[in-house]
Amino acid sequence: MRKKLGYALKKCMMRKITSSKASFRTIIDARNNVNSYPLVKDNDGKQFLYCVSPLHGRSYVVGRHDDGRYIVSKGNGLSYSQHVFLHTPEMPTDVWGLLLKEDALRDYQCGLDILALGIRTNQMECVLELDLPLHIEQTGVDLRPCLLQYSVECPYRICDAPFMTHEQIMSEVAKWQRFNPHGWRQNHLISAEMLISNLRTMHDHDVLHNAIHEQNYTWALELLDFELARTPQHPYTKADYERHYGTLRSREVIQTYVIINYIAAVLQEQVDYGRIDNLFAEYGFDIEQFKLSDQ
Repeated sequence: MRKKLGYALKKCMMRKITSSKASFRTIIDARNNVNSYPLVKDNDGKQFLYCVSPLHGRSYVVGRHDDGRYIVSKGNGLSYSQHVFLHTPEMPTDVWGLLLKEDALRDYQCGLDILALGIRTNQMECVLELDLPLHIEQTGVDLRPCLLQYSVECPYRICDAPFMTHEQIMSEVAKWQRFNPHGWRQNHLISAEMLISNLRTMHDHDVLHNAIHEQNYTWALELLDFELARTPQHPYTKADYERHYGTLRSREVIQTYVIINYIAAVLQEQVDYGRIDNLFAEYGFDIEQFKLSDQ
């Protein structure tokens, strides 16, 4: 599989980063005995992580399934430093490059909840806890990092466009016709309907993604990254967060608008904002409600 992956990425712009295999225990295994990749960045390592772009700080492509889906691992160390992990003091356990157990589990569990709604997303595979005890000297906190492993149709996020070739982008966009029952002629409108429909489904089911932006959708229009999400099955554990989650949903409408605008700009398509507003309205999102009144 590693040789197959290397061949598949030969013409891509992904960067190879050396890594080593770590001892681990499996916390969750969605597929029963899934082939796991407990890899941690290691300058002297003999195995490889594949960094999709400079925007992927702790997520890497690590393998590929026979059906062509890419296997991604999250929390394997920093791609943009000579160091594996770095600590900054905003939070007692805030460490760049790793994934905390509670975040890995929320991402995994909320991702499954959202998949069950019929939304295109990643296929969760496993959560691994690494036998790699870390001590944060500044705060006295001890922790063990985790890895979240999942598969996607496309490893490139919308934000990765500057680091992709035009051919790569258009190859992914050509596949959007399967999501085009209304026969939209402009590709950004195909994506707009998918993204707005996703938002409608989530809001109808009391789901807050809480991180809607161009880094959390792939060019296959897969919604990713749920470590900040909230679902009825997995509400926030802090009462204050749970009490106010509903007030955060309105901003996801505008955040979705931003992604649509970004996609149109990448594809060099002219946006008819009146048409986009009407599409939002068809799904129950009235953009007019956010308009400020003249003084």
